[in-house]
Amino acid sequence: MTNRANKNWIGAMIFYLATAAATQAFAQGDPPRAFDPATAAVRAPGTTIRIDLIGDSTQTNNAGYGRGFCANLTPQVDCVNMAKGGASTKTFREQGLWERSLQTRPDYMLIQFGHNDLESKDHLPRQTTMAEYEANLRRYIEEARAAAIKPILVTPLTRRYFEADGKIHSDLTAHSETMKRVAAEMKVPLIDLHQDSIAYLDRIGEKAGNTLAITKKDDDGKTIFDKTHLDWKGSYVFGRIVAVDMGKAMPALAKYVRPEPAPLPPEGVKAMKIIEGGPVKIVLVGDSTVNAEGGWGKGFCAIMTPNVTCINEALNGRSSKSFIDEGAWKKVLDDHGDYYLIQFGHNDMKGKGPERETDPETTYAANIRRYIRDVRAIGAIPVIVTSLSRRNYKNGVLVQDLTDYAAAAKRVGMEENVTVIDLNAMSVKLLQDMTQEQADRFNATGHEDQRAENKKSSVDRTHLNARGQALFGRMVADTLVRTQVELGPDVVGEPKPKSATTQ
Repeated sequence: MTNRANKNWIGAMIFYLATAAATQAFAQGDPPRAFDPATAAVRAPGTTIRIDLIGDSTQTNNAGYGRGFCANLTPQVDCVNMAKGGASTKTFREQGLWERSLQTRPDYMLIQFGHNDLESKDHLPRQTTMAEYEANLRRYIEEARAAAIKPILVTPLTRRYFEADGKIHSDLTAHSETMKRVAAEMKVPLIDLHQDSIAYLDRIGEKAGNTLAITKKDDDGKTIFDKTHLDWKGSYVFGRIVAVDMGKAMPALAKYVRPEPAPLPPEGVKAMKIIEGGPVKIVLVGDSTVNAEGGWGKGFCAIMTPNVTCINEALNGRSSKSFIDEGAWKKVLDDHGDYYLIQFGHNDMKGKGPERETDPETTYAANIRRYIRDVRAIGAIPVIVTSLSRRNYKNGVLVQDLTDYAAAAKRVGMEENVTVIDLNAMSVKLLQDMTQEQADRFNATGHEDQRAENKKSSVDRTHLNARGQALFGRMVADTLVRTQVELGPDVVGEPKPKSATTQ
C-alpha cells in the first residue's frame, strides 16, 4: 500500500471511531418506529384521550422520562412518545417529526425542548439563538391549537451539574425562563420540570443523583455517569414528577394520573441490575460473518466486560431459513440469553440453493419476525443487525448486493419496535470511501466458506481477519449501547482517537 493510501485508510478509521464516540455521547434515542399516516391517528382500544410527548432525548423512552411518564398514567390514556434524540425546536420540524406528530391527532401535547437548542462553541446545525427558540415555541403552540390540540409546555429537565456547594448549577435556566414567559403570554399550561428537577436533585445530592443516570465513555475510554440522560429508575422518578405536575397544570387531566407511583416492570428491574453491574448474557445469532472464525462476533465479544457472558452461536453457511430448519434456533433459545443479536442475509440470497434461499420481502421478513417473537417469548430482548457489507469493487465503486435484505430487516425492526443496528449502512459508508486495496486489509484467509462465497476468486472479501473483526465488532457494540443504554458499562471503552494529522 502506498503512503498516500495508507494515510487515507487510517483517516477513514479515525473518522469512524471519532464519529461513533461522539454519537454515543449525545444521540441517545429509541429504536426507530414504523410510521403510517393512514393509521397514525388510530388510538389504542379502550382509551379515551391521547397525550403526545414532543421533545428531545430527555423525553424518549430509553434515555429519558417518557416511559416513566406513560407508566404513571391510567389505562384510559393512549400515551404516544414522539420525542427524538438530538432534536431541537429547529430540527424536530426540519426532520418531519412535527408533521408526523400532528398526524397522530392527540388531545394534548407535552412540548419540551432546550437541551439541543443551547448554543455551544461547536455551532451545531441544530442549535438556535434564544430569539429563534422563542419563535419556534410560539409557532408550535399556534399550529397545535390550529389542529385542535391543547399544548402544555414543559421546561427542560436539568442536567445533573453539581458543583462544589453540592447544588445543581443548570445551563438551561435561560431557556426555562424564556419558555415560562411564552407560556404566560400565550396562556399555555406550564410544567416547570426545570425547577422541580433541580429541587429534587438538590435534596438527594450527587451520589443519589448518579443512580438515576445512564453511562457514557470519556475521552480516555473510561465509563462515567451521563449527566443528561436517565436510566429506568430515573425515568420513573422524573416521569412521575411530570405526570403529577401535569394534573396540577391541567386539572382536567388529574384523574388520568395514577394515585400511587408506578413500580418498575420486570424489564426495568432487570435493566437496573445490569447497569449496576449485575451479570448479563448476550447471544449472537447469524452466519459466517458473525461467527467467531471470520465474523465481527469475535471482536464484539472481546470488548465485553467480565460481567458479560458472550455466546457466539452463529454458524457458517446458514440463512434465516436453514438456521431454523436445521434445529439450530431451538438450541440457541435454550441458552436463555438476556439479549439476542440476530444477523442474516448473506446466505439468503438467490443462488444459495432452495434449502437456504429466501425472498427479502416475504420469507426473509417472516423469518426475522419469528426470531423477534421467539426471543420475546422467553423474556429476552431481540436486536436485529443488518448484514455486513461484502468488500467487492467494480470500476472503483463498492458493490452493494445486500441492500434488499438490509432494508427488509430494518422495516421489520421498525414495525416490531426493536433495536436495529444498521451494520450494512455503517460498513458501506466506511468502505465506499476506500479503494479495493484498502478494503482488502480486512480480508480473511483460509476460511472454510471462502470457496463457496468466492467461486471466481481465491480472495476472501466476505469474511474478516483480526483487524476487521475488531473494527466491526466495535462498531456493533458502540451502536448497541445507544439504544440498549443499560449495557453501556459492559462495553470496554477505548481512548478517543487522535486526528489523522497527528498519526
